[in-house]
Order: sequence, then structure tokens, then C-alpha cells
Amino acid sequence: MITFIKKISLAVCLTGTYTLPILAQTTPNYAFIEKISLPSGDGKWDYLKMDGERERLFVSHFDRVHVIDLTTNKQIGEITGLKGVHGIGLAKDLNKGYITNGTDNTITVFDYNTFKVLQTIPVTGKKADAVMYDKGTKRIFVFNNGSGDAIAIDAVMDKVVGTVTMGGAPEFAVANEKGSIFNNNEDTNEIFEIDAKALTVKNKYSVAPNGGVPTGIAFDASTNRLFSVCRKPQALVILDASTGKIVQSLPIGSGVDAVVYEKELKLIMTSNGEGNVTIIHQDSPDKYSVVQTLTTKPGLKTMVHRGTTHRIYLSGADYQADGKTPAPGTFGVYVYGPAVKQ
Repeated sequence: MITFIKKISLAVCLTGTYTLPILAQTTPNYAFIEKISLPSGDGKWDYLKMDGERERLFVSHFDRVHVIDLTTNKQIGEITGLKGVHGIGLAKDLNKGYITNGTDNTITVFDYNTFKVLQTIPVTGKKADAVMYDKGTKRIFVFNNGSGDAIAIDAVMDKVVGTVTMGGAPEFAVANEKGSIFNNNEDTNEIFEIDAKALTVKNKYSVAPNGGVPTGIAFDASTNRLFSVCRKPQALVILDASTGKIVQSLPIGSGVDAVVYEKELKLIMTSNGEGNVTIIHQDSPDKYSVVQTLTTKPGLKTMVHRGTTHRIYLSGADYQADGKTPAPGTFGVYVYGPAVKQ
């Protein structure tokens, strides 16, 4: 006699259908979890940098970078004396970090274990903005938003080794870990593909007319898709990274700055400065659908995500009566994640 349990097991083997995978495939609803207050320092903010392996979050904040331990959500370090901080890049294999100072066009190098400043590297160009580490070449790439170029720094020697001329206004960048770096250009409405070793521009892919003024960019290696978020018109533009072909575009909120790709849940999330996050599901490599508009706060436009918990982190502060000036002592990181059903 076949027992009831055996019948269920047989049905699973024959059909491959049972409850748990269905639940796993269900797109979660995101909600506010908590605010990590970082009251020291005042002024504007820009990029955040996630290190999920060591449970650390780096937060730019005008003249300093806050370092948060994500196991406790408490600050464990602070790198100060900076000048107009924009981005943070991590060369973890070399135990070093790099911070762009947009005001005086310098790069602050710090020890990743102690957070102590090791040296300051002056770079040519104007408005040092985005920064990223390419592990394949062991180079730090600094994108100068004001002079239309990228500076390559040998992260072993901490010496400038070359410049990539692009024109326009370079913004966020992402690597495909196969030798290419993709960089958004706000002025030309293009994505530049850069050869990380040769320091040359390989391709230019336009996001127009589907989107304009591209800011944040993310990459899905499994489908070879680029996700570029744009303003004027505001849209998420999805492209084939090999050809530059636009496969789809979707409307998002205004004032977007960053975008992340959550590979396990197959979600693309865009942080919109108007006060929300557009959450989009990747139905297939060439088909995407909006599944939620998450309400946040005005001004929360920079974002990173942590894959192990599926949480997203956005930095910002309250504003004074003029709606533009940050209110002293209100800065922090706002944490959102999959809602827990009661």
C-alpha cells in the first residue's frame, strides 16, 4: 500500500510542484524597518558603499564617511577631514579604501582595518565623483563629473597610471568582471564601455529617447543586462550589454540617483529623490514589470542593497523650512526590507 506521505512524494517527483518554491518565487512587499541615526556632521550626502562580506556600510556625508557595523547597526568608525565627499571604493584584497573629494579633486586612501588615512592622492580633472575598484586590473577608477574623464590609479602602488577621455559628465559606473567598465554620462545620454586594461573607450550606447540624463547603473551578469536610471525623461532603461540594444524601458519616480539589482529576488530598485523607490521585477531577460512603489522620504536618492537580507539602505536628512537645507543632527540611513507578515 502506498501511504499518503508516499503519494505526496510521488506527486512531487512527477510534477515538480509543491508549496515552498511557489512561496520563494513570490515577490515580497517592502516596508520601512528602522533609521540608523548618524548625528555627527552636517551637510550634503552622496554615495553609499556596501561590504556584505564584512558586514559594513560606508556612508558619505560632506566632510566625513561614517562606517556602520551591520550586525549591530551602530557606527564603528568615522573618517573625517574630507572635502566634499562623493564616492567610496573598496580594494578589500589590498585592505584599502578610496574616497573622492569633489571640492579639491583629491583621493583619500584609508586602511580598511583601522580606517586611518594613509595618504591623499591629487588627481587632474574637476569634480571627482564616482569611484570604483576593478579587481581584475587592481585599479581604482575615479570619474570626474566636471571634466569628462576618468583617472586610473594603480591600487598596489597608489600611483596614477592613465586617463580615459570621454567628454560630458561621467556619473555612476559598474564592472562586468570581464575587463569592461560601463559608465553613465549625464551630458551625452550615453553609456560608455571602457576597457579597464587598455584605458580606451570601446563602445557608446545611447539611452535616448527612452530615457535621458542617466545617473545610476547596475548589471546582471547572468543575463548580461545593464540597468540605467534616467531623468528627463525619467525611466529605467534596460540594455543588452554586448550590443547596447534597448530591450525595454519603464517609468520611475523623479529625481532618481541610484539603482540596485537584487539577483536572488530578481528585483531592480530605483531610489527616487521625490520620496519613493520604484521596485521592478525581472520576469525574463527581456521582460520587466513594476511591482511596487515604496514610499520613503524626499531627498533619499542614494541607495545600496545587502543581498543576504534583501534589505536596501538610503541616506538622507530632514530639511529646514526652505526644503533644501539639511536640518542639523537629523542625518542617517533609512533601512527598508521585505515586510514580515504578522
